[in-house]
Amino acid sequence: MTENELSYKIIGAAIEVHKNLGVGLLENAYETALAYELKILGLDVKQQVSFPLRYKEITVENAYRIDLIIENKVIMEVKSVLELNPVFYSRF
Repeated sequence: MTENELSYKIIGAAIEVHKNLGVGLLENAYETALAYELKILGLDVKQQVSFPLRYKEITVENAYRIDLIIENKVIMEVKSVLELNPVFYSRF
């Protein structure tokens, strides 16, 4: 599956969740529904994946928690907020 095909499926699943649930719920509700929709599409989805942080000689085991990892290619952070602030955007 190409990156475009995968993106198309992910966006379609997100739209489906939004059409059915609307606005105003907690992030966990949207995350669970989105994972369900993605799995129906036959995609490999991992939820709430712990990701460590290395700092000098130590490892902080649960420094990050990734909401969804899709097909081991896409990391998705689910947000349920009134407005998107700059802190929500990744800077590469």
